[in-house]
Amino acid sequence: MPKAYVFTRNGGPEVEALIEVDRPVPGAGQVLVAVRAAGVNPVDWKLRTGFRRPGDSEREFPAFMGSEVSGVVEEVGEGVQGFTVGDEVFGQPVVGGYSEYALLTTGFTAKKPAALSFTDAATLPVAGATAYDGVRQLDLPAGATVLVTGAGGGVGVAAVQIARTLGLRVVGVASEAKKDLIESLGAVHVPSGEGWTARVPGEVDGVYDLVGGAVLTEAATLLTDRTKLVTAGGSPDAAQELGGGRVARVRTSARLTEVADLVVTGGLDPHVTQTFPLDRAGEALRTVEEGHARGKIVIVPTENAG
Repeated sequence: MPKAYVFTRNGGPEVEALIEVDRPVPGAGQVLVAVRAAGVNPVDWKLRTGFRRPGDSEREFPAFMGSEVSGVVEEVGEGVQGFTVGDEVFGQPVVGGYSEYALLTTGFTAKKPAALSFTDAATLPVAGATAYDGVRQLDLPAGATVLVTGAGGGVGVAAVQIARTLGLRVVGVASEAKKDLIESLGAVHVPSGEGWTARVPGEVDGVYDLVGGAVLTEAATLLTDRTKLVTAGGSPDAAQELGGGRVARVRTSARLTEVADLVVTGGLDPHVTQTFPLDRAGEALRTVEEGHARGKIVIVPTENAG
């Protein structure tokens, strides 16, 4: 039987487990994918703790972990057009994630370009696309300055690069340990920690927050125009109270293709810094949950990833 990494109830790392599961069966508008790589994101451990996104249905246990995958189509459901068995694809799973098989809806699945590796493709449905959506939402003119908080994580690294590709000056807030990484991306590094706003050089035209909480509140003070505040780390209510907004995700195949094209043309390097086999999924997740990830962490369930 296929294996999957799950959580058996809400809680901490102790509720995670690698178990055998039935192979999923694709329904109408879905494809079954043999997973070659799965991206690891903060939302994965947050969901385990009981966090629920707007519109989430009641969770059933065991619950699959993982929010973005790449792989090869094994089976197609009723009414599926544009995808056939053998296609290399990437997208956001409705079932599966850190697993050997996953179900994806065709509306938020895209074909993987041949020049894009499975590991890089697995970072795009959540991290890469969230970064792209947020930077686009700010709609800043070339030459403007955007400040990115949490710039050293998977979304942050992508956001810095996408902003630079669009001609923006970027200030990246991250720990001192990630200074070299931030500067290698062409951004000005500002050390995080108490009093960080005083260390920001010059004026800021837009903020892309990936941390939330006090950092979001502090970042807002740097802006004259609060409508240029976008967050993927804070709640919609917190963002609205500050005069900004939550990132509006564009969950379409076309958006995934746009982000993939950025990687292929050299405008975005997902910076996959570590890969882990499926039986070490917990270790991969701890790296992200404890804030030690530099760039992107990916789980590789099979030996066929590339």
